Parts: sequence; C-alpha cells; structure tokens
Amino acid sequence: MCPEFMIEFKALALEVQDELLAQLHLLACRGPALGRPRVDSLKGSRHSNMKELRFSVGDGVWRVAFAFDPSRCALLLVAGDKAGISERRFYRSLIGRADARFERHLCRD
Repeated sequence: MCPEFMIEFKALALEVQDELLAQLHLLACRGPALGRPRVDSLKGSRHSNMKELRFSVGDGVWRVAFAFDPSRCALLLVAGDKAGISERRFYRSLIGRADARFERHLCRD
C-alpha cells in the first residue's frame, strides 16, 4: 500500500475494510487469472499496467486502483465509492490520484 492509501484505508468503514481484504486475498490466490468482473484495466491512465479491483459492499460500489511496480510488487493506490457519482467524474478523479501516487512511488525507488 502506498502511504496515502494506508491512511485512507484506516478511515474506511470496517465492513469496507473487511471486504477489501477478502478481495485482496482472492487476488493474491488467483493472480492474473482473476479478471472481470473483479479486476479490470483502468483506461485513461498514464500507466498501461494500472488496474482496478472492483467490489460492492452495503450500498457502496467500490473501486481500488492498483499497479505493479518494476519489481512486480502490487501497490494499492487509491479507493473510492462510485455509487451515485458521475462515472466520468469518478474515474477522472480516481485515475488522476492513482497516477500521481504511482509516479511518486516510482521516483522513490
């Protein structure tokens, strides 16, 4: 997890944290074979390897942007609930924040 995501994760409702951890376990077990509807590419990112983990919990429709760095380590970048928000606006914000965080991570390495 990138440092900013770690802070945001702790602020999420417990049911969202629990479901996200369950989805991450599934991703770790299935790897790249875990495709749609759980994982998809994020179109519009400056990074071709930017992905989104998708899940629903309660009334929320959650998306978590992640990417693999050059050492093939998965990095969780940003999460958001897109329920009730313009899809275009939601993804513009999610991808912009994910790209910026990923670029900061790459500069640190």
